[in-house]
Amino acid sequence: MADDNVGGAEVPLLYSEGNVAERVALEREVRGWSTTELADRVTKAGVKMNQTAVWRIEHGEPRRRINLDEALAFARVFELPLEELMSPPLEGIDMDGRRLVQEAVEAFYESRDAQDRLHHAVAATAEHIRAHPESSRAIHEQCLRLMGEERDARALTEYINGGGYYF
Repeated sequence: MADDNVGGAEVPLLYSEGNVAERVALEREVRGWSTTELADRVTKAGVKMNQTAVWRIEHGEPRRRINLDEALAFARVFELPLEELMSPPLEGIDMDGRRLVQEAVEAFYESRDAQDRLHHAVAATAEHIRAHPESSRAIHEQCLRLMGEERDARALTEYINGGGYYF
C-alpha cells in the first residue's frame, strides 16, 4: 500500500519507493546530470545500471522498481543518507534554491576534504622534520610562509615541536 487514506484524502507514506524515484529525478536534475551520466555514476558505485533503467525509475508507467542495492548506490552517488533518499522531496524549494543548497553542500564537502588533506600534510611534514632535524628550519620557514596567518603558523610550530594536535 503506497498511500494511506486520512479524512478522505490520500496521504503519501513518509518513506516509499515512489519517493525514491521522485528524489532520484530531482537530485539528478539539480546536479544537471543526464540519465546516462547518473547511470554511469551508479555503475561506478558498484551497481550496474543503464540510462533506460534510470528513465524507467523516474518516468515509467508503471515505474521500474528499485532494489536495495540500487537505493544504496543512489544514496552514495548523491551523498545522501538512505533515509533522506526515501523521504518525500522537500516542498517549497524551487530548482534554483535546490541548486544553491547543492552548491553549498558540495562546498562543505570540498572544504572538509581540504582540511583532511592539510592535516595529513602537516602531520607528514612534522614526522619528516622529526626524522630529519637538519632540514627542519627550511621546511618550517616554507610552511610558515604558506600558512599565512600568524595563528596558524604558531599552531604549526607547536605541533612540529611535539606540542599536541594541529587541529
